[in-house]
Parts: sequence; C-alpha cells; structure tokens
Amino acid sequence: MSVIIDRRLNDRNKSAVNRERFIRRYKAQIQRAVSDMVAERSIRDMEQGGEVKIPVRDISEPGFRNAPAGDREIVHPGNREFQQGDRIPRPDGGGGGGSGSGSGEGSADGEDGFAFTLSRDEFMQIFFDDLELPRLARTTLGEIRQHKMQRAGYTQSGSPTNLSVQRSLRNALGRRIALTGAARRRLAELDAAEAGAGVDDCDGEAAEQAVATAGAIALERAALKRRIGAVPFLEEIDLRFRHRVAVPQPISQAVMFCLMDVSASMDERKKDLAKRFYTLLYLFLARKYEHVEVVFIRHTDDAEEVDEQRFFHDRKTGGTVVLSALSLMHEIVTARYPGGAWNIYGAQASDGDAFGADPEKSRGFLEQHLLPVVRHFAYIEVPDPGARMSTLSAAYRRIECAHFAMREVTQHRDIYPVFRDLFSRQPAGARA
Repeated sequence: MSVIIDRRLNDRNKSAVNRERFIRRYKAQIQRAVSDMVAERSIRDMEQGGEVKIPVRDISEPGFRNAPAGDREIVHPGNREFQQGDRIPRPDGGGGGGSGSGSGEGSADGEDGFAFTLSRDEFMQIFFDDLELPRLARTTLGEIRQHKMQRAGYTQSGSPTNLSVQRSLRNALGRRIALTGAARRRLAELDAAEAGAGVDDCDGEAAEQAVATAGAIALERAALKRRIGAVPFLEEIDLRFRHRVAVPQPISQAVMFCLMDVSASMDERKKDLAKRFYTLLYLFLARKYEHVEVVFIRHTDDAEEVDEQRFFHDRKTGGTVVLSALSLMHEIVTARYPGGAWNIYGAQASDGDAFGADPEKSRGFLEQHLLPVVRHFAYIEVPDPGARMSTLSAAYRRIECAHFAMREVTQHRDIYPVFRDLFSRQPAGARA
C-alpha cells in the first residue's frame, strides 16, 4: 500500500492547507456569505478580503460518544427536592442555566455563530468563481514578461544532479574506441600472423628466425595490451550535463475599452453607475489575464481619449454622437492593439439620449467594424427612472451577435446582478 506524506512548507502561514480544506468543504456557505457582503460593500472595496459569518449549524458535524448500556438507577446523596419518578421541569430561557444566548454572538438559534476571515485572493476567487469570459478559449498570447526553463542539449560542466550517465558513458566509449582502435587492429594483425607462421615444419636457421619472430610478436602484443589498458574507462572530458536555458514565454494580455457619454444628460448618479460596472469588469479581466490595459474614451458630439480622472470627473458640454466614440475606438484598435496579439473587450455606458440618424449609424458601425475584432462588447444603459426605451437601445436591440450584450441599470443594487447575467458560465455546447 502506498502512503503519501505532504511535506510542503507553508512558510509563515502554518494553516494554509487547513484553510484551503475548510473553504473547499464549506464553499456553498461561504459563497452565500460573500453574496451578502457584496450588497453592503462599496465597489471600491470590492477586491479586499473581509470577515464572513457562517451559521454554526452549517458547520456542525455528527459525532459518536459512548452511552451507558442497559437500565441504571442512581440515587445522588443530598437530594431533598426530588423523589424517584419525579419529572424535572425545563429551565426558563434555554437549557443549561446559562445567560440565555446559545452562541454568545448572533441569535439564539446559532445564526452567525462562526466568523471566518477571507484574504483578498480568496475573496476574489469565490466572488468570480461561477463567472466566465465569453470566447475565452480563443485567448491569444502577446507581450513577453516571463521566462521558462527549457532543455537545450548538454554541456561539459554543471551540477552533479544534472549529470547524464548515458551520454557520459557513450562519450567514454567513443573516446576509448578512438584511442585504442589502431592498437586493436595491430593486435588482430599479429594474431593472424602468428597463426600463419608454423615452427614445427621449419628446421635450422628458419626455425631460429621463426622463434625470434614469435618473441618479437609477443613483446609487441604485450606492449599493445599495456597501451590499451592505460586508456582510462572514464575521464572528466567524457562527462555531459543536461543543460537548460531560460526561454521567453508570451503571456495572455487584454485591453478594456471604456466608452461613456459625458453630455449634460449624464449626471453624477449615472456616471457612478457606469464606474461601478467598469470596476467589476476590470477586476474580472485582471483575474483571467496576466496583463490588462484600460483605454478611456469619453464623448459628447466628439470623442477623445482621456485618463481615468478626466473620464469620470471632468465636465464637458455638447450633444450626443455615439458614432464618434466607436470610430475612435476602432482607430485605436487598428493602431495599437492588433487582434492577433490582444484580447479586446469593450464596455459602453450611456443614457441612450441620441438624436437623428446617429443610433442607426452607430449600430451599423458597431456590427461591421468592432464586433468582428472584439472578444465581447457590453452596452449598459443608465436611463432616468420611468423613462421609455431610448432610440440607441432600440437600434442596438437589432444586433444579432453572440458576443454582444446589453442591459439596463437604474440603481446601485442592479450592477452586480447585471454583471453576473452578462458573464454567467454557460454549458460547453452553448459557447461561441
């Protein structure tokens, strides 16, 4: 029977393995607690960890204990209140005669009796566990940021742990063959000459010459054997070590385009709703890709690329022309983010307050130029409460594309459900 002993070090966090086991075992309860935290937490604090509370009854486990066997009758000394057969009344306020609160924290039935602190990585892992990026299987590779060790033949020096015994013995055998090949061939010639020369049939001077020749052959054979034996079996020059070099590895990278209408109709409430959605999308992309860039494009009747501060807080006046933002996004994609090296995502936020032919022109431009090159494009409309369907929303509804989605958001609590709806995990057969 095989026995596996885990000897991995946990550094300073000695309970890392136990934490991982606990999270895996009570994942459903922790996910419910995290969902409750999301409703109370600001988007700016979304990626931080925190303390979650789990009902004690959800983590209680059955156990075994030894019970007394058979019937027993026990009379305790000093009992002046009860007689045999009397029924003891139940104490008021719960059992045990305590303070009346079973858990000491939370309600008396044990709700929220166990607190567990999640780190940032653990919180984000549980927060996005059941979400998925559309068309993630087509992730491309781009910028080189890391290196991977790869075998690159053999070298004559290195660590003993990298010694290649097979290659070293092969080199030793080749060296011995090269150094002793001539001597071995000469030995073969002497053996053949000795076998062909007979001393018994010779007499006189010929016999003496044959004996002298045999003696010379014996001396030469001995010298050749000493020469062959002097070649060492293994020398330092024969050693070969496995060689590994660092090969640059490309990493997956993505760019996120944030498009927002900043005309007079987009007040601070609508901008705050858009910012919350952009924040969730960025955190989600950062967990799926190793490198994420963000491009901010704001527009009124004309579009411009700005930084995050100006994107959310700088005021600008003018009408609403959505096509200008889509055109600028296409220009930036063509110039700086080729589709073969970047995963492109777009998120547009507007109140849909567009006039004239702009909604139809924007829909046509989006279908023809942007949707073929992006992984996913999401349109979030933030209308006034009770407003009718906007012209831009009516135009976008006619777009038939698997990686285009649009939703309407009116309140802060709608952001997270809409986000989960856009990126919910689909069955394998339903993916584009």
